[in-house]
Amino acid sequence: MTRAIYLFLGLGFTALGVVGAFLPLLPTPVFLILAAGCFAKSSPRMEAWILDHKDFGPLVRGWRENGAIPRKAKVLACTGMAGGFALFFLSVHPKPWLAVAVAAALAACALFVVSRPGARQ
Repeated sequence: MTRAIYLFLGLGFTALGVVGAFLPLLPTPVFLILAAGCFAKSSPRMEAWILDHKDFGPLVRGWRENGAIPRKAKVLACTGMAGGFALFFLSVHPKPWLAVAVAAALAACALFVVSRPGARQ
């Protein structure tokens, strides 16, 4: 039963990753990293498919091996977070405490992303 749950989650994360390849607000690599982790516990064939994928494989392998994020992905992630905050701030007009809380959470996420080693080419 546990294997089936991991397989189901892996397929769901893979679907979100594929959709994220076309929608800029969904982070494709994150979902594929999660999918590969789920497939490691449920389907070695699907895990190998992600790890060997010509576009996404290097990102997932780099994360697994070194916790690495390529520089371009770091820039895109931080830019996306800043843009998301700007959209939130301009469209929702949050109370100051909420704006500070959201900004702090996004800043913590950005610090994590920036602190990861760069992926080897």
